[in-house]
Amino acid sequence: MKTVISILVTANWLYSTSLAADLSYIGNKTQVSIAGPSPRLSLDDGTTFVGDSISVNAGFQAQEVSDPVNSLAEQRKYEGGSNLNLDTFTEPYTIDFRYHNFDRMTKFLRQATARYPSLTALYSIGKSVQGRDLWVLVVSASPYEHMLGKPDVKYIGNIHGNEAVSRELLLQLIHYLVTNYATDSFVKWLLDNTRIHIMPSMNPDGFEVSKEGSCDGTQGRYNARGFDLNRNFPDYFKQNNRRAQPETEAVKEWVSKIQFVLSGSLHGGALVASYPFDNTPNSLQSYSAPSLTPDDDVFKHLALTYSTNHVKMSRGVSCKTSQTAFRRGITNGAEWYPLTGGMQDFNYVWYGCMEVTLEVSCCKYPPAHELPKYWEDNKASLLKYLAEAHRGVQGFVVDENGNPIEKASLKVKSRDVGFQTTKYGEFWRILLPGVYKLEVYADGYVPREVEFMVVEQHPTLLNVTLHTAKPWQYFDPPVTSPPKTILSVDNTNLPVAQDDQIQFPE
Repeated sequence: MKTVISILVTANWLYSTSLAADLSYIGNKTQVSIAGPSPRLSLDDGTTFVGDSISVNAGFQAQEVSDPVNSLAEQRKYEGGSNLNLDTFTEPYTIDFRYHNFDRMTKFLRQATARYPSLTALYSIGKSVQGRDLWVLVVSASPYEHMLGKPDVKYIGNIHGNEAVSRELLLQLIHYLVTNYATDSFVKWLLDNTRIHIMPSMNPDGFEVSKEGSCDGTQGRYNARGFDLNRNFPDYFKQNNRRAQPETEAVKEWVSKIQFVLSGSLHGGALVASYPFDNTPNSLQSYSAPSLTPDDDVFKHLALTYSTNHVKMSRGVSCKTSQTAFRRGITNGAEWYPLTGGMQDFNYVWYGCMEVTLEVSCCKYPPAHELPKYWEDNKASLLKYLAEAHRGVQGFVVDENGNPIEKASLKVKSRDVGFQTTKYGEFWRILLPGVYKLEVYADGYVPREVEFMVVEQHPTLLNVTLHTAKPWQYFDPPVTSPPKTILSVDNTNLPVAQDDQIQFPE
């Protein structure tokens, strides 16, 4: 109990220095200004916060941030946490089953933050090639403050611009969560215990040139420079020499700043939950050979959680006669087809975030009148999948005085993909029921190995105390896969195509 109290006191002090304490993951110092029409928060690394929006650019240089909700932002009182005066609204908060272009999507997200200021926070992690914001909406009972000991999770949609169903599903999910918080016990539990970050569109430029009714093809699939964003991340198995794009650079910065426990990447064109690895170590690898992670049991469970709660996916029905049928609606990514530079492998290997690729529709961009069917097919899956972040083990790593140890390295024995603690000493790991050993290492401390048990009913709470090493003691860090030396990709000398040399689909 003494350890927990010490951690809580530390966290509360951090919260008191920041209007948006969740954003303290980016910097330790804040400068708050409440002069002018909208409150502004500036962090010491160049991050700025105004009204409902945070903008973090790739280089972390200070920049101007426009007021995202115009005069509505002036009415919010952040210091007291009071809600916006709902009497100012004349239009009902609804969402139609239609496709939302960038302007309509932005308007909806701003309306959500204005109507539900105690449940939502809107921020941008950067901009697309053509300058569109990469919006993320946090939905949680604590949208602006990190909830100590409670996990952050995320959904990313529309990474391929012409796979449009995912974009609309995530907007529908936002509406469902905020409008059912007061009446649905499961939704209330989820938002009270989880911070859900939702990015409806990672490729807003591609969406703008896609065509409704087009079930196949590649028009709009790529970003405005003609790059496939799901082939643009660093790769575990092979050097990825594709030029890094602003959309993927923004996501890489984002996931390096928030320790996400669980993630779903939504796609279209098939009906299956595909789990890592997407790539294989054998450059001559043929199709239909799986490439399994050390956490294969967990990934299969996560994929099955989505497929079995989906109305159709677990039946394993193929979308076309020429397409593979997936047993129980799941597949290993490389067994389906290997690819280099995928986002789910990057999340898992680099940051220990368990991400599954969710193919949610046979048609990539079906007519809008079919959207209600897709929402009903996926609604339960989208909700139940997020709850899996509360499975396994979680806790804190502290020193002998009860102070949190940041960036302690952790690894479940025999599972060589490691993970780290947050600045508050927190950690989470999704595991199935069983007995495990946790290896914990931090510079300057004596490492520990702790045995623990995971049960089905609730997550195991495990607090680990590390003792300061003597000056003459030295301990090797744990061996993880991959070695740190292969985790960097140098794109500085690669040729760069000019925008006018690339033919973007009409």
